[in-house]
Amino acid sequence: MTDSAPSWTQKLFGGFRKTSERLADNLTGVVGSATLDDVTLDDVEDALILSDLGPSAAARIRAKLAEKRFGLTITEQELKEAVAEEIAAILRPVAKPLEITAFPRPQVILVIGVNGSGKTTTIAKLAHWFQEDDYGVLLAAGDTFRAAAIGQLKVWAERIGAPIITGPEGGDPASIVFDAVKQATDTGIDALVVDTAGRLQNKRELMDELAKIRRVLGRLNPEAPHDVVLVLDATNGQNALSQIEIFKEVAGVTGLIMTKLDGTARGGVLVAAAEQYGLPIHAIGVGEKLDDLRPFDPDLVARVIAGVA
Repeated sequence: MTDSAPSWTQKLFGGFRKTSERLADNLTGVVGSATLDDVTLDDVEDALILSDLGPSAAARIRAKLAEKRFGLTITEQELKEAVAEEIAAILRPVAKPLEITAFPRPQVILVIGVNGSGKTTTIAKLAHWFQEDDYGVLLAAGDTFRAAAIGQLKVWAERIGAPIITGPEGGDPASIVFDAVKQATDTGIDALVVDTAGRLQNKRELMDELAKIRRVLGRLNPEAPHDVVLVLDATNGQNALSQIEIFKEVAGVTGLIMTKLDGTARGGVLVAAAEQYGLPIHAIGVGEKLDDLRPFDPDLVARVIAGVA
């Protein structure tokens, strides 16, 4: 019996189909072939903005197309391929896998993001990803604000066979992180992945909480946290950019993971994030299964956004 489930790449193409179709629908100046003049370039730029790539990235791509091809006749396919290449040029510098390199161990990875972004599920997928590379992983349930977050992470920890440090709802996250670092150090764990609160209603409170976690980590390992990874929900479109802005200020974000790219027309925000912030993009997610999180491939994503099979 053959497995009819779509592959990861098929999920990615399926997820971005809404984005690429939106882009194609708005390329009104190119049907069959057209001269790449100012009118056509305006259509391209507008289409890119409407596909959530953002004004800055759209202007940059327009300028590059004009520089290389202005006045030439271009087919729709050639235009898509040219757009894909310029999107890839924006994305390649930020494609960076999340690797376990810290010595001494453990490598401490704080995972942050608003509630509902897929943060807790992403933590489990990251842990599984590291386990597949034969690293030992410990999870820490540092989002004590929500009992549901603690329970969900416990379920995932059991599913992937990873140890977990938890505390009571409403407990002190810094205390949990302290215990987790001690256990990880004592048992030779390679990676400690820490869930954190995702509420933004009181930015000052969250900032103070994360600052306290950083102070505790600093006493145990001056290099920690080694990574502060922000999980973003692609369905939020341009709102994801304001989350980057806030969490950069609050938590010192070092890298991004974008989830839910399997069901949105707003995946172009990846390009806007790369253009505006230049933060490493470690991985993208296209579903709920453990292997639905993969390292970020800028060339593949660029072709998918532009609708180039």
